This record gives sequence, C-alpha cells and structure tokens, in this order.
Amino acid sequence: RWVLNLQCKGSRNLLGALRRAVEVDFKDKEKYESQGLYLLTTGIPDQETHTVSAYVAEVCRGFDLHLHVCLFSVREDLDSNGIVPARYANPAETAVALKEIAQAASGRFHWFGEAGIFESDDITMIVSEMEKASNYSQKCVFLVESLKQRS
Repeated sequence: RWVLNLQCKGSRNLLGALRRAVEVDFKDKEKYESQGLYLLTTGIPDQETHTVSAYVAEVCRGFDLHLHVCLFSVREDLDSNGIVPARYANPAETAVALKEIAQAASGRFHWFGEAGIFESDDITMIVSEMEKASNYSQKCVFLVESLKQRS
C-alpha cells in the first residue's frame, strides 16, 4: 500500500519525514501484514547518521517495518535546485551513512548514478546465490565423476 509522499521542501529533514510517516500513517499496524518505507534521496540527511539510525532501529523494531534506501548520485556538490544542503558529504560518505541507516532498519540499500549501479543489496544477494549454485554444481560434477570412476 503506497501511503505517503513526504517531501522535505528544500531540506533533507529525514528524521521529521520519518516521524510523520510512522506516527501518522502506521498507527493501525495490526491491519497490515508487513510495512515498508522507501527513501528516495540524492544526499545525506540533515541529521547525524547515528541519530537517524537509532530512531529507525527503535521504530522499525516496534512496528515490524523496514526502511529501504535508494540513493541517486547526480552531482557531488549541489542538489537539484543548485542549493548547497545544510549538511554536506561526498557521494561515498553519503552512501556509507545511508547504508548504515538502512541496515539499522533491517532494510536494503541501493546506490545508483548516471553511470549505472554502484551498489545494491539485492544484486549482491543475487550474485551470492548464483555463486552458491555454481559451487554446488561443481560439487555435483566431482561427485558424479567420483562415482563413475568407482563403477
């Protein structure tokens, strides 16, 4: 269920937006099997990472909900309006902070840019599954070969 589009109106007040989403729209948590929040952002929140992480860890545990984060790196120094945000971090620092926030909320992190995908928890998980399948396949080949040699 898509509930809410919280825009921070020229800031990155993530804590305020999350509070609004959680305290207003998720009051009736018993009605829903699972809940998820999706943060689509181009930069680091105005608040310190540890503050946001602590808040989402507590709230998400209480509501059994996950915060998934998608970071879109467009430019390094300016937002889409050409305004330098209240809190600045380069793209790599921003990605580390937002990944920490997503992990605190048992969510997934994805980082995209004009050049493509820089990092994605989903892609990492798929590649891991493919590597496991390949490993099991190799073990099966060795087992079959071993059994052929015994006969």
